[in-house]
Amino acid sequence: MEDPTNILAVLASAVFAVVLGGLWYGPVFGKMWMKLIGMTPEKMKAMPLSPVVAMLGGLITAFLMAYVLAHGIIFGNAFTNMSGIEGGVTGAFWYWLGFAVPLTGGAFLWEGKSWKLWVLNAGYYLVSLLGMGAILGAWS
Repeated sequence: MEDPTNILAVLASAVFAVVLGGLWYGPVFGKMWMKLIGMTPEKMKAMPLSPVVAMLGGLITAFLMAYVLAHGIIFGNAFTNMSGIEGGVTGAFWYWLGFAVPLTGGAFLWEGKSWKLWVLNAGYYLVSLLGMGAILGAWS
């Protein structure tokens, strides 16, 4: 069986997610995020992974998420008769609501993390998945 997934679109989606994450958790919301997780610049420097290794790991996990999202969008588009950006964004929204929201909610519900941190992280996944969905849908 032939895999209809556009690997270039998956790669572009992964790069988008990494760049967005760098901006989201950096200049846009970085100070708030660090405060909410109790991180300091000194603690960041003492982390076991170098920034390059962490970014590479982020790219790999973003690629995996984009690849699975691409398949979900393909299946969803066949079911809903949607296509293009509309189909990609619609599918991405439902995957965010059904998977990212519950999975990130555990940090708030069970780990004692703040509501603000949950909103910050869930918001990142919403924007990330919608962007990935738009890229995947446009290149389908």
